[in-house]
Amino acid sequence: MNLLADVEEERALAMVLDEDPDVVAILSLQLHVLGLESRCYRRADALLAELDECAPQLVIMGLEFDDPDGIELLRLLAEQRFAGWVLLLGGVERKISRIAERVGHTLGLQMLGSLDKPMRLAELRQRLDRLRPGGKPAIAPEDSPFFSAEELESALQRHELTVHYQPQFELISGRLSGVEALVRWAHPAIGLIGPANFLPMLTAQQSRRLTCHVLEQALADARRWREQGVLLSISVNVTADDLMESHLPALSRKLAPKDSPLVVLEITETAAMNDELLGSEIAARLHLSGMEVAVDDFGVGFSSLARLQMLPISELKIDRSFIRHVQQDSQDAAIVEAIALLGRRLGIRVVAEGVEELDCLPTLAHYGCTHVQGFGLSRPVPAEEIPALASAQSPIRARIAASGEPAGNTP
Repeated sequence: MNLLADVEEERALAMVLDEDPDVVAILSLQLHVLGLESRCYRRADALLAELDECAPQLVIMGLEFDDPDGIELLRLLAEQRFAGWVLLLGGVERKISRIAERVGHTLGLQMLGSLDKPMRLAELRQRLDRLRPGGKPAIAPEDSPFFSAEELESALQRHELTVHYQPQFELISGRLSGVEALVRWAHPAIGLIGPANFLPMLTAQQSRRLTCHVLEQALADARRWREQGVLLSISVNVTADDLMESHLPALSRKLAPKDSPLVVLEITETAAMNDELLGSEIAARLHLSGMEVAVDDFGVGFSSLARLQMLPISELKIDRSFIRHVQQDSQDAAIVEAIALLGRRLGIRVVAEGVEELDCLPTLAHYGCTHVQGFGLSRPVPAEEIPALASAQSPIRARIAASGEPAGNTP
Protein backbone atom coordinates (compact mmCIF):
# COMPACT_ATOMS: atom_id res chain seq x y z
CA MET A 1 0.00 0.00 0.00
CA ASN A 2 1.39 3.39 -1.02
CA LEU A 3 2.07 6.03 1.61
CA LEU A 4 0.57 8.66 -0.64
CA ALA A 5 -2.51 8.60 -2.86
CA ASP A 6 -2.22 6.86 -6.20
CA VAL A 7 -4.17 9.57 -7.95
CA GLU A 8 -1.62 11.32 -10.14
CA GLU A 9 -2.65 14.87 -9.32
CA GLU A 10 -2.26 14.16 -5.60
CA ARG A 11 1.21 12.67 -5.86
CA ALA A 12 3.56 14.73 -3.72
CA LEU A 13 6.84 15.93 -5.20
CA ALA A 14 10.27 15.01 -3.89
CA MET A 15 13.45 16.71 -5.12
CA VAL A 16 16.46 14.38 -4.99
CA LEU A 17 20.00 15.74 -4.91
CA ASP A 18 23.12 13.58 -5.03
CA GLU A 19 26.27 13.46 -7.15
CA ASP A 20 26.04 9.68 -7.63
CA PRO A 21 23.72 8.92 -10.59
CA ASP A 22 23.11 5.37 -9.33
CA VAL A 23 21.86 6.70 -6.00
CA VAL A 24 19.57 9.15 -7.77
CA ALA A 25 18.17 6.45 -10.05
CA ILE A 26 17.48 4.02 -7.20
CA LEU A 27 15.81 6.69 -5.08
CA SER A 28 13.67 7.84 -7.99
CA LEU A 29 12.38 4.29 -8.48
CA GLN A 30 11.74 3.78 -4.76
CA LEU A 31 9.87 7.07 -4.48
CA HIS A 32 7.68 6.08 -7.42
CA VAL A 33 6.81 2.80 -5.67
CA LEU A 34 5.87 4.78 -2.56
CA GLY A 35 3.60 7.08 -4.55
CA LEU A 36 5.79 10.17 -4.92
CA GLU A 37 6.78 12.03 -8.02
CA SER A 38 10.48 12.92 -8.10
CA ARG A 39 12.80 15.39 -9.79
CA CYS A 40 16.50 14.57 -9.67
CA TYR A 41 19.51 16.89 -9.52
CA ARG A 42 23.26 16.51 -9.36
CA ARG A 43 23.98 20.18 -8.54
CA ALA A 44 22.68 22.16 -5.58
CA ASP A 45 22.31 25.44 -7.48
CA ALA A 46 19.98 23.77 -10.00
CA LEU A 47 17.73 22.51 -7.20
CA LEU A 48 17.66 25.92 -5.49
CA ALA A 49 16.77 27.64 -8.76
CA GLU A 50 13.61 25.53 -9.11
CA LEU A 51 12.68 25.21 -5.43
CA ASP A 52 10.06 27.95 -5.27
CA GLU A 53 8.50 27.01 -8.60
CA CYS A 54 8.24 23.29 -7.81
CA ALA A 55 7.18 23.69 -4.15
CA PRO A 56 8.17 20.13 -3.17
CA GLN A 57 6.99 18.39 -0.03
CA LEU A 58 10.35 16.72 0.40
CA VAL A 59 14.03 17.30 -0.37
CA ILE A 60 16.30 14.25 -0.19
CA MET A 61 19.91 15.35 -0.31
CA GLY A 62 23.46 14.15 0.11
CA LEU A 63 26.04 16.21 1.95
CA GLU A 64 29.13 15.85 -0.23
CA PHE A 65 29.18 18.82 -2.60
CA ASP A 66 31.83 21.38 -3.37
CA ASP A 67 29.99 24.69 -3.60
CA PRO A 68 27.76 24.90 -1.69
CA ASP A 69 28.44 21.93 0.56
CA GLY A 70 25.55 20.03 2.12
CA ILE A 71 25.44 21.97 5.37
CA GLU A 72 25.57 25.31 3.57
CA LEU A 73 22.72 24.05 1.38
CA LEU A 74 20.61 23.59 4.51
CA ARG A 75 21.18 27.25 5.32
CA LEU A 76 20.17 28.22 1.79
CA LEU A 77 17.00 26.12 2.04
CA ALA A 78 16.15 27.93 5.28
CA GLU A 79 16.84 31.31 3.68
CA GLN A 80 14.37 30.43 0.92
CA ARG A 81 11.88 29.51 3.67
CA PHE A 82 11.54 25.93 2.52
CA ALA A 83 8.57 24.56 4.49
CA GLY A 84 8.68 20.90 3.47
CA TRP A 85 10.68 18.01 4.91
CA VAL A 86 14.41 17.30 4.53
CA LEU A 87 15.88 13.78 4.49
CA LEU A 88 19.68 13.46 4.51
CA LEU A 89 21.57 10.74 2.64
CA GLY A 90 24.45 8.95 4.34
CA GLY A 91 27.83 8.30 2.80
CA VAL A 92 29.69 10.44 5.31
CA GLU A 93 30.74 9.82 8.91
CA ARG A 94 27.78 9.41 11.24
CA LYS A 95 28.90 12.39 13.33
CA ILE A 96 28.81 14.62 10.22
CA SER A 97 25.25 13.54 9.51
CA ARG A 98 24.28 14.27 13.11
CA ILE A 99 25.81 17.73 12.97
CA ALA A 100 23.98 18.45 9.73
CA GLU A 101 20.70 17.27 11.22
CA ARG A 102 21.15 19.50 14.29
CA VAL A 103 21.99 22.45 12.04
CA GLY A 104 18.79 21.84 10.07
CA HIS A 105 16.70 21.71 13.24
CA THR A 106 18.33 24.91 14.51
CA LEU A 107 17.52 26.66 11.25
CA GLY A 108 13.86 25.67 11.56
CA LEU A 109 13.83 22.99 8.87
CA GLN A 110 11.69 19.88 9.32
CA MET A 111 14.30 17.14 9.44
CA LEU A 112 13.51 13.46 8.86
CA GLY A 113 16.91 12.18 9.95
CA SER A 114 19.36 10.44 7.62
CA LEU A 115 19.19 7.37 5.39
CA ASP A 116 22.23 5.17 4.92
CA LYS A 117 23.40 4.03 1.51
CA PRO A 118 22.47 1.67 -0.08
CA MET A 119 18.88 2.73 0.53
CA ARG A 120 16.33 0.08 1.46
CA LEU A 121 12.71 0.57 0.47
CA ALA A 122 11.43 -0.41 3.94
CA GLU A 123 13.67 2.18 5.63
CA LEU A 124 12.63 4.89 3.19
CA ARG A 125 8.98 4.00 3.79
CA GLN A 126 9.52 4.34 7.54
CA ARG A 127 11.19 7.74 7.15
CA LEU A 128 8.29 9.05 5.08
CA ASP A 129 5.51 7.92 7.40
CA ARG A 130 4.65 11.50 8.30
CA LEU A 131 4.02 12.65 4.73
CA ARG A 132 0.42 13.16 3.71
CA PRO A 133 -1.27 13.33 0.33
CA GLY A 134 -1.86 16.73 -1.22
CA GLY A 135 -0.01 19.40 -3.12
CA LYS A 136 0.84 21.70 -0.22
CA PRO A 137 4.56 21.67 0.53
CA ALA A 138 4.25 22.73 4.16
CA ILE A 139 3.12 20.02 6.55
CA ALA A 140 2.89 21.26 10.11
CA PRO A 141 4.19 18.68 12.58
CA GLU A 142 1.24 16.92 14.22
CA ASP A 143 2.78 17.27 17.68
CA SER A 144 3.37 21.03 17.58
CA PRO A 145 0.12 22.88 18.41
CA PHE A 146 0.44 26.62 18.91
CA PHE A 147 -0.57 28.26 22.15
CA SER A 148 -0.66 31.91 23.09
CA ALA A 149 0.89 33.41 26.21
CA GLU A 150 -2.63 34.10 27.48
CA GLU A 151 -3.62 30.44 27.19
CA LEU A 152 -0.50 29.40 29.07
CA GLU A 153 -1.21 31.95 31.79
CA SER A 154 -4.73 30.58 32.17
CA ALA A 155 -3.37 27.04 32.34
CA LEU A 156 -1.03 28.05 35.16
CA GLN A 157 -3.85 29.73 37.08
CA ARG A 158 -6.24 26.77 36.62
CA HIS A 159 -3.53 24.27 37.67
CA GLU A 160 -3.80 22.40 34.36
CA LEU A 161 -0.03 21.84 34.28
CA THR A 162 0.47 18.51 35.99
CA VAL A 163 3.43 16.23 36.69
CA HIS A 164 4.21 12.72 35.44
CA TYR A 165 7.26 10.75 36.52
CA GLN A 166 9.95 8.99 34.48
CA PRO A 167 11.17 6.07 36.63
CA GLN A 168 14.90 5.68 37.17
CA PHE A 169 16.40 2.32 38.13
CA GLU A 170 19.59 1.40 39.94
CA LEU A 171 21.45 -0.85 37.54
CA ILE A 172 23.24 -3.05 40.06
CA SER A 173 20.08 -4.03 41.96
CA GLY A 174 17.35 -3.39 39.40
CA ARG A 175 15.24 -1.53 41.95
CA LEU A 176 13.34 1.70 41.38
CA SER A 177 15.58 4.32 43.00
CA GLY A 178 14.20 7.66 41.84
CA VAL A 179 11.97 9.53 39.41
CA GLU A 180 12.36 12.50 37.11
CA ALA A 181 9.47 14.96 37.29
CA LEU A 182 8.14 15.83 33.83
CA VAL A 183 5.51 18.51 33.34
CA ARG A 184 2.43 17.83 31.20
CA TRP A 185 -0.43 20.10 30.22
CA ALA A 186 -3.81 18.49 30.87
CA HIS A 187 -5.58 20.61 28.24
CA PRO A 188 -9.38 20.49 28.68
CA ALA A 189 -10.03 20.18 24.92
CA ILE A 190 -6.91 18.58 23.43
CA GLY A 191 -5.87 16.22 26.23
CA LEU A 192 -2.38 15.58 27.59
CA ILE A 193 0.25 17.74 25.87
CA GLY A 194 4.01 17.16 26.12
CA PRO A 195 6.39 19.89 27.36
CA ALA A 196 8.14 20.47 24.03
CA ASN A 197 4.91 21.94 22.68
CA PHE A 198 4.53 24.71 25.25
CA LEU A 199 7.67 25.23 27.35
CA PRO A 200 9.44 27.32 24.66
CA MET A 201 6.53 29.78 24.75
CA LEU A 202 6.74 30.49 28.49
CA THR A 203 8.00 33.86 29.61
CA ALA A 204 10.89 33.96 32.13
CA GLN A 205 8.42 34.76 34.91
CA GLN A 206 6.07 31.94 33.89
CA SER A 207 9.03 29.55 33.73
CA ARG A 208 10.04 30.40 37.31
CA ARG A 209 6.47 29.90 38.52
CA LEU A 210 6.29 26.57 36.72
CA THR A 211 9.58 25.40 38.26
CA CYS A 212 8.23 26.24 41.70
CA HIS A 213 4.96 24.43 40.95
CA VAL A 214 6.68 21.27 39.67
CA LEU A 215 9.06 21.17 42.63
CA GLU A 216 6.21 21.65 45.10
CA GLN A 217 4.03 19.00 43.41
CA ALA A 218 6.88 16.49 43.16
CA LEU A 219 7.74 16.84 46.83
CA ALA A 220 4.09 16.45 47.85
CA ASP A 221 3.87 13.24 45.79
CA ALA A 222 7.17 11.99 47.24
CA ARG A 223 5.85 12.49 50.78
CA ARG A 224 2.74 10.44 49.95
CA TRP A 225 4.94 7.68 48.51
CA ARG A 226 7.07 7.71 51.66
CA GLU A 227 3.94 7.18 53.75
CA GLN A 228 3.43 4.00 51.71
CA GLY A 229 6.99 2.88 52.38
CA VAL A 230 8.44 4.06 49.06
CA LEU A 231 11.49 6.33 49.44
CA LEU A 232 12.71 7.78 46.13
CA SER A 233 14.90 10.65 44.99
CA ILE A 234 13.19 13.38 42.96
CA SER A 235 14.81 14.99 39.90
CA VAL A 236 13.43 18.31 38.66
CA ASN A 237 14.60 20.10 35.52
CA VAL A 238 15.58 23.74 35.96
CA THR A 239 16.59 26.35 33.41
CA ALA A 240 19.80 28.37 33.37
CA ASP A 241 17.77 31.37 34.53
CA ASP A 242 16.49 29.33 37.47
CA LEU A 243 20.01 28.36 38.47
CA MET A 244 21.14 31.99 38.27
CA GLU A 245 18.37 33.15 40.64
CA SER A 246 19.90 33.99 44.02
CA HIS A 247 16.58 33.25 45.76
CA LEU A 248 16.56 29.62 44.55
CA PRO A 249 18.36 28.22 47.63
CA ALA A 250 15.90 29.98 49.97
CA LEU A 251 12.95 28.74 47.92
CA SER A 252 14.40 25.22 47.92
CA ARG A 253 14.83 25.23 51.70
CA LYS A 254 11.21 26.35 52.08
CA LEU A 255 9.82 23.70 49.76
CA ALA A 256 12.26 20.92 50.66
CA PRO A 257 13.23 20.97 54.34
CA LYS A 258 15.93 18.67 55.71
CA ASP A 259 13.58 15.74 56.23
CA SER A 260 12.39 15.77 52.58
CA PRO A 261 13.38 13.14 50.02
CA LEU A 262 16.59 13.81 48.13
CA VAL A 263 15.99 16.47 45.45
CA VAL A 264 18.22 16.61 42.37
CA LEU A 265 18.04 19.73 40.19
CA GLU A 266 18.92 18.93 36.59
CA ILE A 267 20.40 21.51 34.24
CA THR A 268 21.64 20.93 30.71
CA GLU A 269 25.38 20.70 30.15
CA THR A 270 25.66 23.87 28.06
CA ALA A 271 23.63 26.00 30.47
CA ALA A 272 25.53 24.66 33.47
CA MET A 273 28.78 25.95 32.03
CA ASN A 274 27.66 29.41 30.91
CA ASP A 275 28.39 31.37 34.09
CA GLU A 276 31.01 29.54 36.09
CA LEU A 277 31.20 31.82 39.13
CA LEU A 278 27.51 32.50 39.73
CA GLY A 279 26.52 28.96 38.77
CA SER A 280 29.07 27.55 41.17
CA GLU A 281 27.83 29.82 43.97
CA ILE A 282 24.17 28.83 43.58
CA ALA A 283 25.03 25.15 43.14
CA ALA A 284 27.17 25.25 46.28
CA ARG A 285 24.38 26.89 48.30
CA LEU A 286 21.90 24.28 47.04
CA HIS A 287 24.31 21.56 48.10
CA LEU A 288 24.59 23.10 51.57
CA SER A 289 20.78 23.09 51.82
CA GLY A 290 20.70 19.34 51.15
CA MET A 291 19.93 19.36 47.41
CA GLU A 292 22.05 18.00 44.58
CA VAL A 293 22.78 19.22 41.05
CA ALA A 294 22.89 17.00 37.97
CA VAL A 295 24.20 17.79 34.49
CA ASP A 296 21.59 16.63 31.97
CA ASP A 297 22.26 15.65 28.32
CA PHE A 298 25.95 15.26 29.12
CA GLY A 299 28.13 14.73 26.08
CA VAL A 300 26.27 16.94 23.60
CA GLY A 301 27.84 20.22 24.73
CA PHE A 302 31.45 21.32 24.90
CA SER A 303 32.27 21.33 28.59
CA SER A 304 35.50 22.34 30.22
CA LEU A 305 36.45 19.44 32.47
CA ALA A 306 38.04 21.94 34.83
CA ARG A 307 34.66 23.66 35.23
CA LEU A 308 32.99 20.31 35.76
CA GLN A 309 35.51 19.62 38.51
CA MET A 310 34.74 22.96 40.20
CA LEU A 311 30.94 22.61 40.21
CA PRO A 312 29.43 20.48 43.02
CA ILE A 313 27.89 17.99 40.58
CA SER A 314 26.39 14.79 41.99
CA GLU A 315 25.15 13.20 38.77
CA LEU A 316 25.88 13.02 35.03
CA LYS A 317 23.11 11.99 32.66
CA ILE A 318 24.45 10.61 29.38
CA ASP A 319 22.46 11.96 26.45
CA ARG A 320 20.12 9.48 24.79
CA SER A 321 21.75 10.04 21.39
CA PHE A 322 24.78 8.04 22.58
CA ILE A 323 22.74 5.32 24.29
CA ARG A 324 20.57 4.68 21.23
CA HIS A 325 23.44 3.22 19.17
CA VAL A 326 25.77 2.05 21.94
CA GLN A 327 25.54 -1.55 20.73
CA GLN A 328 26.19 -0.76 17.06
CA ASP A 329 28.41 2.31 16.97
CA SER A 330 31.94 1.96 18.38
CA GLN A 331 32.33 5.74 18.72
CA ASP A 332 29.12 6.05 20.76
CA ALA A 333 30.25 3.12 22.90
CA ALA A 334 33.62 4.78 23.51
CA ILE A 335 31.92 8.02 24.59
CA VAL A 336 29.56 6.23 26.98
CA GLU A 337 32.44 4.26 28.48
CA ALA A 338 34.54 7.41 28.89
CA ILE A 339 31.73 9.35 30.61
CA ALA A 340 31.04 6.42 32.94
CA LEU A 341 34.73 6.24 33.80
CA LEU A 342 34.80 9.99 34.42
CA GLY A 343 31.83 9.70 36.76
CA ARG A 344 33.40 6.81 38.63
CA ARG A 345 36.68 8.69 39.09
CA LEU A 346 34.80 11.78 40.31
CA GLY A 347 32.65 9.70 42.64
CA ILE A 348 29.30 10.70 41.11
CA ARG A 349 26.33 8.82 39.69
CA VAL A 350 26.13 8.18 35.95
CA VAL A 351 22.65 7.80 34.47
CA ALA A 352 22.05 6.40 30.98
CA GLU A 353 19.01 8.15 29.51
CA GLY A 354 16.77 6.97 26.70
CA VAL A 355 17.17 3.21 27.15
CA GLU A 356 14.82 1.66 24.59
CA GLU A 357 16.44 -1.70 23.85
CA LEU A 358 17.01 -3.92 26.85
CA ASP A 359 19.95 -5.77 25.35
CA CYS A 360 22.15 -2.73 26.03
CA LEU A 361 21.81 -3.04 29.83
CA PRO A 362 24.71 -5.49 30.32
CA THR A 363 26.94 -3.20 28.23
CA LEU A 364 25.96 -0.14 30.27
CA ALA A 365 26.60 -2.03 33.50
CA HIS A 366 29.99 -3.20 32.22
CA TYR A 367 30.98 0.36 31.34
CA GLY A 368 30.10 1.56 34.83
CA CYS A 369 26.76 3.34 34.44
CA THR A 370 25.04 3.29 37.82
CA HIS A 371 21.43 4.10 36.85
CA VAL A 372 19.20 3.80 33.78
CA GLN A 373 15.92 5.24 32.56
CA GLY A 374 13.96 5.12 29.33
CA PHE A 375 10.84 3.87 27.57
CA GLY A 376 12.29 0.34 27.36
CA LEU A 377 11.94 0.10 31.13
CA SER A 378 8.98 2.35 31.77
CA ARG A 379 7.28 5.34 30.20
CA PRO A 380 6.47 8.37 32.36
CA VAL A 381 3.54 7.52 34.65
CA PRO A 382 1.17 9.45 36.94
CA ALA A 383 2.07 9.70 40.62
CA GLU A 384 -0.45 7.06 41.70
CA GLU A 385 1.30 4.35 39.64
CA ILE A 386 4.72 4.80 41.27
CA PRO A 387 4.13 2.69 44.44
CA ALA A 388 3.07 -0.36 42.40
CA LEU A 389 6.10 0.03 40.15
CA ALA A 390 8.38 0.29 43.19
CA SER A 391 6.92 -2.85 44.78
CA ALA A 392 7.72 -4.98 41.71
CA GLN A 393 10.61 -7.34 42.36
CA SER A 394 13.62 -6.13 40.36
CA PRO A 395 11.77 -4.30 37.53
CA ILE A 396 14.79 -4.50 35.22
CA ARG A 397 14.84 -8.29 35.37
CA ALA A 398 11.06 -8.40 34.89
CA ARG A 399 11.29 -6.25 31.79
CA ILE A 400 14.06 -8.39 30.34
CA ALA A 401 12.12 -11.59 31.05
CA ALA A 402 8.99 -10.18 29.41
CA SER A 403 10.95 -9.17 26.32
CA GLY A 404 12.56 -12.57 25.86
CA GLU A 405 16.03 -11.05 25.87
CA PRO A 406 18.81 -13.01 27.61
CA ALA A 407 19.65 -11.61 31.04
CA GLY A 408 23.38 -11.80 30.37
CA ASN A 409 25.41 -10.16 33.12
CA THR A 410 22.74 -7.69 34.08
CA PRO A 411 22.48 -7.61 37.89
